[in-house]
Amino acid sequence: MTVSGITPEEQAELDKALYDALNPLASAIRSRQTGLPADRMWEASPIDVGLSVLAAWKVMAAEVERLTAHAAATAGSYGASYEQMGAVWGITRQGARKKWPDAVSRPAPAGRRTLALFGGTAALVQAPSGDWSWTGVGADGASSVGSDETYFATAEEAAAHAGAYLKEHALDAIDHS
Repeated sequence: MTVSGITPEEQAELDKALYDALNPLASAIRSRQTGLPADRMWEASPIDVGLSVLAAWKVMAAEVERLTAHAAATAGSYGASYEQMGAVWGITRQGARKKWPDAVSRPAPAGRRTLALFGGTAALVQAPSGDWSWTGVGADGASSVGSDETYFATAEEAAAHAGAYLKEHALDAIDHS
């Protein structure tokens, strides 16, 4: 295994996939810079081609950073700690917190969680039985209380129903006719 944790074969496949993704972007960047068709990129001077490729790698690096932050936020939303994320990334817990400051939120009090979607909010509440319900206020001001008879086995299930309600009551979903 290599230091990065992937096999040489996986590294070769990754390199090929990245170059396959990079070449059209580098060609498009070069085309915009020169006004020449993208298929003529490689006819330019080696310096200009190299700079186009470098510019494309910069775009890809920024996109990888964005997707990495999204992956960290997703892991954090499922309960991963900064210590765990740092270990995966090869940095300290503090380094992970600095790199992805909003990836891990402070836990809500046990039995209560808040969901903010589509401009509205919903409170997920755990009953003493362990079941979950929700109340919500949509972006349009409409409010709903999950029926006293409506309980869900998990917070995720209650959140899905609350999320659907919030989506129905998003400001862009209002019929202005």
